[in-house]
Amino acid sequence: MSQTVPDTDAQADLRQGLLFGLAAYAMWGFLPAYYKLTETVPADLVVSHRILWSVLFVGLYLYLRGRWQEVREVFRQPKVLMALSASATFIAVNWLVFVWAIANNQVLDVSLGYFINPLVSIVVGLAVLHEKLSRGQGIAVAIAVLAVILQAILAGGLPWVSLVLAFSFAGYGYVRKVTPVKATPGLFVETLLLFPLAGVYILLNLSWGVDALVLNDLPVLAALAGTGIVTALPLILFSSAARRVPLFMLGLMQYLAPSLHFLMAVYVWGEPLDQTRLIGFVMIWAALAVFTYDSWRRYRKSLRKGVTLPEKVL
Repeated sequence: MSQTVPDTDAQADLRQGLLFGLAAYAMWGFLPAYYKLTETVPADLVVSHRILWSVLFVGLYLYLRGRWQEVREVFRQPKVLMALSASATFIAVNWLVFVWAIANNQVLDVSLGYFINPLVSIVVGLAVLHEKLSRGQGIAVAIAVLAVILQAILAGGLPWVSLVLAFSFAGYGYVRKVTPVKATPGLFVETLLLFPLAGVYILLNLSWGVDALVLNDLPVLAALAGTGIVTALPLILFSSAARRVPLFMLGLMQYLAPSLHFLMAVYVWGEPLDQTRLIGFVMIWAALAVFTYDSWRRYRKSLRKGVTLPEKVL
């Protein structure tokens, strides 16, 4: 009679981390569906609300967790504060284009942007951090560049939504990578820095006679208030996962979000997937297959050498 081997703490931690990671990427994947609830509101006002409610929700979370000291530490370090000002700019641009694209039925372009993002991050690492480019990464980036060029030629223009999303998020990721601050306090400071601009913009719209607070449509107002939760909760889950799951596994999970974007765009909202777009997606998927295989190969090599890869923390 066989005996059941009890789970070790490490196995339980890994399983919990996988659940946290999948939950985070699933929430990011369904964000377009959430922002369809606010598509009657201009994208600039939606982002302004997202900033205001994120400050409230993330601030409340940090207060309840007794972590205000981490926020105070940021404001004692001018260099860190300047870096977070840069990352705040990147994420504000990313949010604005993301919400605008959803309201204008361009979720396929959103999907393509987040599929491209890992490859753009390689280019940023190469150009800014002077990281060494492996053969697999080089092939993947070359395929992606060719896909964008073909898209520009065949479709008569660059997929600007995809490129802005990919580069703004890669820029955000780079700044946060080199800035010594944890994820949640960093997000709070970023949104706090954007808070005055968002608040003034909403007040200006109110002075112009615009219902910027959307008081005449309570369901939409509730959806706008919920943007604080849908912004912060996936990040909190992701950060919890990053402490428990190898980065290679997180790298695989990141394709869940743009895959959900793609499926909803085509099968829920009926966005046209013409031959030109399909060719672009197929080429990007091929590039990601090469990139993923190369990452897996290097991950296995690092395990054999006993190298511990760095992980993000909450």
